[in-house]
Amino acid sequence: MASAPISNVFVYGSLLADDVVRALLGSGLVSRNMFTLQIIRVEDKKVDGRVLLGITPPELHILDEFEDERERVDVILKDGMEKLIAITYVWENKTDPNLYGSWDFEEWKILHMDGFLKMTKGFMNELELPDANTRVATYDSFYEGMDNKHSIS
Repeated sequence: MASAPISNVFVYGSLLADDVVRALLGSGLVSRNMFTLQIIRVEDKKVDGRVLLGITPPELHILDEFEDERERVDVILKDGMEKLIAITYVWENKTDPNLYGSWDFEEWKILHMDGFLKMTKGFMNELELPDANTRVATYDSFYEGMDNKHSIS
């Protein structure tokens, strides 16, 4: 019996946070840091991230539910010495004004990671339900609840 194919997945943004990846996929993952990806569909733009190695089909299904559009890409080690074929996820909202701006991971960790991690855990709980919300719906409902808490206090 042939074993199921495994995948390498290039991640960036919130998936650079180990706690977010663990909330989604568990703790047994191996990653390789400091790869660069030429941003898909955007000339002269690059994004730094890391590659999660050996992602199984069930793990890939979770990422498919959590993320947006999946694409196959070539990623290059920052020093240019190594290239890998990987999967990455591309944000579908092309009109998002933040899509092409800069993003500070360290600032995000301080300001938003705790809430994002709670939302991610909520998403995983929802995923097991028959009529599960998408990640975007879970994200929106979580942050609407946060906004209501802050407006009451």
